Amino acid sequence: MTERPSALAVDRRGFIRLASTTAAGWLALGATSDRVRVVASLTALPLDDELTRRSMIDSPTSRLGGLIVGLRQRGWVEGVNFRFELRSTFGAPDRLKTAVQELLALKPDVILTGSTIETAAVLEATQTIPIVFATANDPVGNGFVESLVHPGGNVTGFTNSSAEMGGKWLQLIREAVPDLARVGILYNPATTPRGGRFFLDSIEQEAALAGVSVVPAPVSAPTDIDEAVRPFSKAPKAAMIALVDSFLVVHRQVAVAAAAKYRVPTIYPFYYFMDAGGLMSYGPTLEVRSADYVDLILRGTKAGDLPVQSPRKYELLINRTVARALDLTIPFTLLARADEIRE
Repeated sequence: MTERPSALAVDRRGFIRLASTTAAGWLALGATSDRVRVVASLTALPLDDELTRRSMIDSPTSRLGGLIVGLRQRGWVEGVNFRFELRSTFGAPDRLKTAVQELLALKPDVILTGSTIETAAVLEATQTIPIVFATANDPVGNGFVESLVHPGGNVTGFTNSSAEMGGKWLQLIREAVPDLARVGILYNPATTPRGGRFFLDSIEQEAALAGVSVVPAPVSAPTDIDEAVRPFSKAPKAAMIALVDSFLVVHRQVAVAAAAKYRVPTIYPFYYFMDAGGLMSYGPTLEVRSADYVDLILRGTKAGDLPVQSPRKYELLINRTVARALDLTIPFTLLARADEIRE
């Protein structure tokens, strides 16, 4: 992969505009002025990725832009009493430790992580700097926290799915493909929770009830994805489930393209697979709540005293144009439950 500079390489004028109000005005909101705090964030997405750019839009509903907006509402503004630092692994596992060390060298007051893999890497490097995971799966099983209610230690944050999601994905794809005989499970064992078992258990339980065979399709590199999807284009009738996996998020265009190439109906865990041309997605509605916890931590609350929060709503998206290309007729009963139908 082409090496990119570690410094933030995207346009930050939007963030700077948020600091245009005078320092006196922000201090009037209750912000502290003793020193500039450092809020650091780690992502696996390349800094020029569409999702990275979208996350930095000046909007309460974008992930990083929403963090800045939320902190501003609580009396913090970049360039006045805190600064924001973003680092990326560029989707390369061998860049992870380097990116973490770059963040720690900044002596941050709090670190915001974007996935389970990044949280594990940062936690391995520090047990003192507060960590807030914006999204993570199975934080108890991964050893991040002692419990969801009482995390303990230096970590807290927000989960983005539960183990039972696996069975739900299978139920939904079976409704779209009623004659389904087998289902392939696309994932990278190195970057999905518990090597895939976190979701596979509920998928296999649901499959046993439905008489569907489960066929794991593990991958470890983008070039593996095409070959992993291809066998499911043949009889007996098959579909695929893409697991929650930071690797697949980074390489979502490749995964969606392979499913289209081999005409394999596939359900994905997040809406941005739909933006890449996916058939269906079912996952948590994006809510930007990290500013609440970052603010409390900057003001002295211990991360381990803040309970881990779960998604409050899930959404189903269906693309009927993609369905028609696959010669699928989506049942009305399924369309009626969709939160969004794309054409």
